[in-house]
Amino acid sequence: MIRLLGCSRRLPDFALGIILQKPFPARTALCRGSLAASAESFEPIFAEGAVQWVRTHEMVAQGDGHTVRSVQSPGRTFDREHAADESRDLLLGGRASARDTLFDACGGVFEYLQSAAQRRSHRHALRPAQLEHRLHVLAEEGRFEAWIELGDWTRFLYNNYNFYEGNNIHWEHFYVGIFRCNQVLAHVPSIEMDETTKNQVLAQASFLRALWYFQVNLLWDKGTMPLEPKDASYIPEDASEQEIWDQVEKDLTFAMQYLPESWDAANLGRATKGAAKALLGKAYMQQHKYDKAKEQLQWLIDKEGSLYGLIANREDNFTDLDENNKEGIFEIQFDDQNKGGTGNDASMAFGFQRTQFYAPSGIGWGDGKARRWLVDEFLKEKRVDGKNDLRLYGSILYRGFSQDFPDQPKKYYGFENADWNDNWGTDPEDCYIRKYNTSYYRSAEDYFARNNYRIMRYADILMNYAECLVETGTNPADAAVYVDKVRERAGLAKLKDSQWKDCLSSKDAFIKRLQMERTLELCFEGWRWADLKRWGLLDSQAGIDELKARDKDFDNFIVGKHRRLPIPRDEVENSTVGGVAHLTQNPNY
Repeated sequence: MIRLLGCSRRLPDFALGIILQKPFPARTALCRGSLAASAESFEPIFAEGAVQWVRTHEMVAQGDGHTVRSVQSPGRTFDREHAADESRDLLLGGRASARDTLFDACGGVFEYLQSAAQRRSHRHALRPAQLEHRLHVLAEEGRFEAWIELGDWTRFLYNNYNFYEGNNIHWEHFYVGIFRCNQVLAHVPSIEMDETTKNQVLAQASFLRALWYFQVNLLWDKGTMPLEPKDASYIPEDASEQEIWDQVEKDLTFAMQYLPESWDAANLGRATKGAAKALLGKAYMQQHKYDKAKEQLQWLIDKEGSLYGLIANREDNFTDLDENNKEGIFEIQFDDQNKGGTGNDASMAFGFQRTQFYAPSGIGWGDGKARRWLVDEFLKEKRVDGKNDLRLYGSILYRGFSQDFPDQPKKYYGFENADWNDNWGTDPEDCYIRKYNTSYYRSAEDYFARNNYRIMRYADILMNYAECLVETGTNPADAAVYVDKVRERAGLAKLKDSQWKDCLSSKDAFIKRLQMERTLELCFEGWRWADLKRWGLLDSQAGIDELKARDKDFDNFIVGKHRRLPIPRDEVENSTVGGVAHLTQNPNY
């Protein structure tokens, strides 16, 4: 959820990327010839024409018809019987109709899914606004596992362009957000109200619309671009990547004129002048307009000490213990006050849900995992005190972490010794995302984490600024000053005194080192895909070879195709008039 304007405390939450959540703890992932499940500690037991999952949650499907006897979650039990002549097909062939039958049987764990209509529409409810799809949070840093079709999208296997959780939902919710902003921008000007307040309301709507269109460009490289409210007769038309960037620039230029530098305590979470300038700087960077980006980011750099800066304890950027601090430039405001559902209505939960998506089985879903290469990269450099980089401890849960951090707690949620648990995986490469965890105040995850999500923070801007400096002719040694601020906060030596000192010898060497510095500081925060695109690593086979050396999912990446998602097929079809699509499919799809 995000604070919006003066009209409502919150909008549907979003983050840069796609945070994948599901609304019920008993959920299924189907692959041909079998069923797989992951929730708590499910163990699949396969037999001819039958499948059974046992332990905390139970589901029984058997015979030529199948019966779901009980699906349970803490405090809730859903009992329902479904007969289906094709359940053998389901288990041994995977026909869609049988698949739907089982999904319907399992789908109603939470109360708000009790009606059949809701079960159909929320079978795998995945809120985007919860955005961190692999393109952002997990791009090369992590992976999806338990959900087969979603995992295919992690592996660049885009077979179903209408796959809701991987594609359509993000398009849909981006444009819902844009529609709401367009309503404000269209109707607020005619309202009689204080002129300063009116301009601030319009500026906030312009900022949010720019943020949505920024995401459209990152994911699809183009879209459609309504700039006023449209009704159901609207026919989407192509808007090019450049046309969208031009509108993002226009919206943010307007926004930063009228947004205040800061808000009072009652209005924390609203967009500020600094947030608009930071996002505009990032938009310029994605277009390689580094001189213009530097100008915008310079404003934030000049405010260090008075408005922005690095907080002493970096990990407080990922908890609720020090929110809206000087490092936070734009944060989604979360809390645990409304323990509702995951829909988009008055009863929706106000909590941060990425934590449940990341946490291991028995604590959360365990769907999004980290890549082991990140652990190894962190361990390449010691702090000046000879110890390992604590950012690793705070970012990734991996087997035997206590050996690398003997003076840090082993406790993780309800596990007194979380060095590893075999239910979390037996592959030595298995790692989980620890960043954003709420282990410091509870023993398991749910939909109601209260920590804010920082869309942009000052550490990110410092490294963006360093990149702009070297791209516009500044000596790498001078640009390194801004990277060193981030490194020294982590207890590392300045670049000139480190094992990476040769990176100061040239622009190219510095940029290559900066790529890794950003990864270590910002992993899982939603900027990796934007970085990979900006650096051109997705546009050449040499770049892809570099990435797939760390992440085998890039084995499937096709240069010229996979730097962008396919436009949802339904959207292309809805734009077709007289056999001509006004919103065309992306190249090579």
